[in-house]
Amino acid sequence: MTTPQHFPIWSWLAPLVGVLLFVFALLFPGAWLIAPMAIGLFACVQASVHHAEVIAIRVGEPMGTFVLALAVTIIEVALITMLMISGGESATFLARDSVFAAVMIILNGVIGLCLVVGAARHHEQAFQLRGVSAALATLSALAVLTLVLPNHTKSLAGPIYTSLQLVFVGIASLILYVTFVFVQTIRHRDYFLPEESVAHDESVHAAPPSRRVAWGAFGLLFVSLCAVVGLAKLLSPAIEAAVDWAGAPRSLVGIVIALVVLLPEGFAAVRAAKHDRLQTSMNLALGSALATIGLTIPTLACVSILTGLTLSLGLEAKESVLLMLTLIVSTLSLGTGRTTVLQGAVHLVIFAAFLFTTIFP
Repeated sequence: MTTPQHFPIWSWLAPLVGVLLFVFALLFPGAWLIAPMAIGLFACVQASVHHAEVIAIRVGEPMGTFVLALAVTIIEVALITMLMISGGESATFLARDSVFAAVMIILNGVIGLCLVVGAARHHEQAFQLRGVSAALATLSALAVLTLVLPNHTKSLAGPIYTSLQLVFVGIASLILYVTFVFVQTIRHRDYFLPEESVAHDESVHAAPPSRRVAWGAFGLLFVSLCAVVGLAKLLSPAIEAAVDWAGAPRSLVGIVIALVVLLPEGFAAVRAAKHDRLQTSMNLALGSALATIGLTIPTLACVSILTGLTLSLGLEAKESVLLMLTLIVSTLSLGTGRTTVLQGAVHLVIFAAFLFTTIFP
């Protein structure tokens, strides 16, 4: 990717068309719009990745990957909150399913694909072990506190925290996430800096884009992500209908929507791994997983307390086993600072098991 000093036509046209499709579908709903919305969704994902890369070149690592992860997560939190409020009691498991699906998609699907794609082209890749270890430690604590511990508390029966417990877990999650961001971007920024590959990344010696171009990319990134989430929400009834027609569990809907929302980060991470920038892939993937829990849980805890909606967070036994397996394998496979195709294959097999046992529980 060469440094852009202007925007290609498609990069600003895609989010514009995506927003127009979203508005038109709200005013004039119809089944004939499903295909155009799907195409517009894919185009907006590509635009999101492009503008995120422009920002990353301007601000450098790890702030570049942090911008994309934070932007996607904020919009994802808004979408979950909106669906949770509108769904009422029927949406009691929505937050849990969405967060768990996002963590499994990121840690197994995205990271596994990054390792396989990178190994296919470069055989072995390296990254900063200190930064990845810090991210995995924080993520493990967040995942267990929010998705496993609720099943073992005694104040309320079931996978539910009391209001006081929910406040504590929400504050703890936010503290852990803010501390990680402080370490990543300020105190120990060098832990997350990639060893750039001059041979495969043209942006290493390229002049950064101007301030005007960077701010324009930031605005277009936000519009693109809004279009992605909006179109994904409008497409969700069609996805639900397809799932019902196939006789699959309704929890599959949450996975499909999570996949769509995480597409921009997934594309950007795989692209970085392909160009031998695995550290950037790790920053994107692990930062996104941390933001998914660290921002989503405190926000939804506030929504639950203020609206009185029940927030069921505890995973069932099968999901808990898969989560523990994922955390253990991630710690082992990313515990040396170097990766091969084997680690990627292991993560992808766990991801396949997650999808298979969701469809055939």
